[in-house]
Amino acid sequence: MPHDAKNKPKMRFHTNRRIEVWYLLIIAVLAIFITRLFYLQIIRHDHYRDRALSSQQKEYVINPDRGTIEMSGSDGTIPVVLNEKLYTMYGDPLIVKNPEKTARALSQVTKTQPEVLVELLKTKGSRYVILAKRLSEEEKSTLTALKLPGVGFQAVTYRTYPQGGLAAPLLGFVNNDGKGTYGVEQALDKTLKGRPGQLKATTDAAGVPLAASKNNVRIAPVSGDKAVLSIDASMQKQLEDILKKGLDRAKSKIGTALVMDPNTGAVKAMASLPGYDPATYYSVEDAAVFSNANVSEPLEVGSIMKPLTAAAALDKGVIAADTSYYDPSVWRLNDHDVTNIEEDGGAGTRNVGDILNLSINTGAAWMLMQMGGETGTVNQKARTTWHDYLVNHYRFGQTTGIEQGYEAEGYVPVPDDGYALQLTYANMSFGQAMTTTPIQMAAALSAIINGGNYYQPHLVDRTISPTGKVTKTKPKVLVSNVVSPKVSKDMIGLLEYVVQGHLESGFSYLRFPEGYSVGGKTGTAQIAKKTGGYYEDKFNGTFLGFVGGDTPSYVIMVKVSEPGIGGYAGSQAAQPLFADIAHMLINSFDVPQRTVR
Repeated sequence: MPHDAKNKPKMRFHTNRRIEVWYLLIIAVLAIFITRLFYLQIIRHDHYRDRALSSQQKEYVINPDRGTIEMSGSDGTIPVVLNEKLYTMYGDPLIVKNPEKTARALSQVTKTQPEVLVELLKTKGSRYVILAKRLSEEEKSTLTALKLPGVGFQAVTYRTYPQGGLAAPLLGFVNNDGKGTYGVEQALDKTLKGRPGQLKATTDAAGVPLAASKNNVRIAPVSGDKAVLSIDASMQKQLEDILKKGLDRAKSKIGTALVMDPNTGAVKAMASLPGYDPATYYSVEDAAVFSNANVSEPLEVGSIMKPLTAAAALDKGVIAADTSYYDPSVWRLNDHDVTNIEEDGGAGTRNVGDILNLSINTGAAWMLMQMGGETGTVNQKARTTWHDYLVNHYRFGQTTGIEQGYEAEGYVPVPDDGYALQLTYANMSFGQAMTTTPIQMAAALSAIINGGNYYQPHLVDRTISPTGKVTKTKPKVLVSNVVSPKVSKDMIGLLEYVVQGHLESGFSYLRFPEGYSVGGKTGTAQIAKKTGGYYEDKFNGTFLGFVGGDTPSYVIMVKVSEPGIGGYAGSQAAQPLFADIAHMLINSFDVPQRTVR
């Protein structure tokens, strides 16, 4: 047999083996591919689908509409804070391929320097940079038409003020982060701001949300509640005008005034000057104007404290409204002299009405001494009793809870720890050496003349939810029996006596129509130095009083800072303001006349 014939079967065997190996190898590769595809497309489908979508999906917060704010009016309510929809323009530096070209196009509308926009659009490591704020609907439409990749818009609600700067320090504002700041906006931030919604939007290659995408997930926002204030818009406007004229007359730039209902605690008007335009709060250079000094700036109030000292002594039963005493015109306490103004007439027999009418410091200290049962010294019992009335009856040294940001507590020295406590507490009896806010003083006087109930001061009459649910603010008594009903009646008579006495002394503007009850007290307080002691030539003028008929209808508190006119700050600067406000209330706001003679 030939050699070739012998080898042929052997060659076929090796060829077949190679074919089988390649076949098995292809089968194995196909199996690996099929298994891998099955793993990727079936088992890991959701994972890779999410990864693919993640580059196209973005989450957006949908800001809710903030609750509006309204004031009371004669024919319903008057809006003072509304919402206006403007737009924030943002850019995604990863998507913007030509920052220079994009910046030039944007700058034509936004009036921003192109180089500023270029720098923002080249920000590394960020997918979101703010390019412009407060764009109008028209500006937004113009920019959208440019179809610039990586540029988007977000609707943002801003506050608008149809009444201009009316009550600005009381209202506060909403900052660029959407947070209520100062005033009612801060105090009611949670109530007003509502709950945000959420939009998870699938975007196109340019980063523009595809609104019709079935992958969008949306949680609807919930609007904030509307707040209706107890403030009467007309009274507020007139109060601000009166305060401005009064400050100009007194050559002062800073002052406050408020009007409160003593029978509910509702504040009807509250002014603090200088004010500002809340629509452009960001342009204000002196942040001090943001504060509502009626609640946020404690001060030594001066002799308007004397009625509170008298009420405490009357309530303890240690004096009566017609009690007379011998006033020495000076007390020596802790090696210091407590003296009076020159017009007090010197030493002599006085009564409680004289203490208030002539503003006798030694008389206020004498009433305090009676609380301790020992004339000539302000002992521990006198100090403890006075401290109890100040803190627990009149609620000084603590916030009132009024709906305002940054409300201050004030300061009341403790009766048993400190230097020269007799002198300190004697000074406290006529409004020095301790601090209170105007709202605290108004609330305390209200309790003294309304029969003895301390109502929590409040500015919100009611809130209204988006569904229409009304939550009414009910008058809240924080302390009852502040003083007895008899003491309350006595104090009304004593304060009427003071106004009548000042009228007879030549202040003709204190003449009011017959049938109205008007009473009050002036205060002139030296201004304390931060380093200790007092300025000899700087004073604040205050007046605390009421107007009404059979019972007081309104309590009025006025403060004038550092008036530039001569005379006592209380009588020359603050008292005319009180008179103007009282006349305004009688003429325009239905103060009832006396029916009981």
